[in-house]
Amino acid sequence: MEAYIFVISGPERLLEIAEDVLKIEGVKMAHAVAGQFDIIAYIEFTNMDTLKEILDKFQSIKGVERTQTAVAIPPRLNET
Repeated sequence: MEAYIFVISGPERLLEIAEDVLKIEGVKMAHAVAGQFDIIAYIEFTNMDTLKEILDKFQSIKGVERTQTAVAIPPRLNET
């Protein structure tokens, strides 16, 4: 399964938070960005319990104020 996690953080640790996020197992990419969110991370996980564990790790990082998660919907397989 795949998801994007959008992070709102304080500006003083923006790059450090992005680096901390990359250390979390399952995180494949993380970028500091301009706009509504401060960091966007792409993650891969096996089940919803694993997603919860990853989110708990995100939210325990110093400076993370809030997260929002968008779980990707897999493409539908054609029945043949």
